[in-house]
Amino acid sequence: MYGALWRILPGPVWVRVSILVILLVAVLYALVFWVFPWIQPYVSPSPEVTVNN
Repeated sequence: MYGALWRILPGPVWVRVSILVILLVAVLYALVFWVFPWIQPYVSPSPEVTVNN
């Protein structure tokens, strides 16, 4: 899969690396700001905390 992605990217090596870095940053941004907050209520325990004094 990575080899196929590398072959379809245009340009010399430095252009390919910069495109891959930009794509990686975009994917991480989407995960942190959209995907993780969306699934957080489904995977974390109840936010209610009881403290006994």
